[in-house]
Amino acid sequence: MNTKYQRLFKQDQDEGQFWPSFTDLLTTILLCFMLIFIFMMVIKSLQIEEMEETLDQIMGVRANLVSELKEEFSGSAMGVEVDDKTGAIIFNTEILFEYGDDELKPDSFTFLDEFVPKYLDILLQSGYEEYIAEIIIEGHTDRDGGYLYNLRLAQDRAYSVADYILGEDFPYENIQNHVKEKLTVNSKSYSAVRTDEEGDYSATDSRRVEFKFRLKDDEILDKTREILGDS
Repeated sequence: MNTKYQRLFKQDQDEGQFWPSFTDLLTTILLCFMLIFIFMMVIKSLQIEEMEETLDQIMGVRANLVSELKEEFSGSAMGVEVDDKTGAIIFNTEILFEYGDDELKPDSFTFLDEFVPKYLDILLQSGYEEYIAEIIIEGHTDRDGGYLYNLRLAQDRAYSVADYILGEDFPYENIQNHVKEKLTVNSKSYSAVRTDEEGDYSATDSRRVEFKFRLKDDEILDKTREILGDS
């Protein structure tokens, strides 16, 4: 009997030793998860803080560029428009092309010789050039004709402008050297038509060429907004 009770007592003792050990293990695991969670929250907090600083910096660069472009071109005799938000330079294609044509008009070369140096002097000056990833010449058309016809027309017009700027007849070789790695052309066909003051579709205003810029950290801006939106 004594042996039987001794075995039972020993079994109870072993079980009593097991459960506190198991509880300690769970407590340790829980503490580890808490530490990992705290660590991840600290890292995310630092990332958000860094990205907020980056966002402020990049937005400051964009705002300054838009401000300087508006100061240079708004109200000038060149007849171009500066987008308040993006800094895109917009001018009617009649300055450069005949209706339905993609060949530059003779007097358009004088216009480009005056406009391009002023535009690039702002974009590529010290403090801005390191942020500029791409300079885009973008063609737009009205709704006359099919989409593909206008897609090609707008692309060919944008290419004609780029071809002159990077060609032998352009008088500013130093500008060409700076812009070669950044300049691209794009076509929007009639996918982004414009309206008049009454809000009605305007074929004249829709026919245009735009000079736009893209900052190197636009991708970071998108990621920053995503993280800040989730936090």
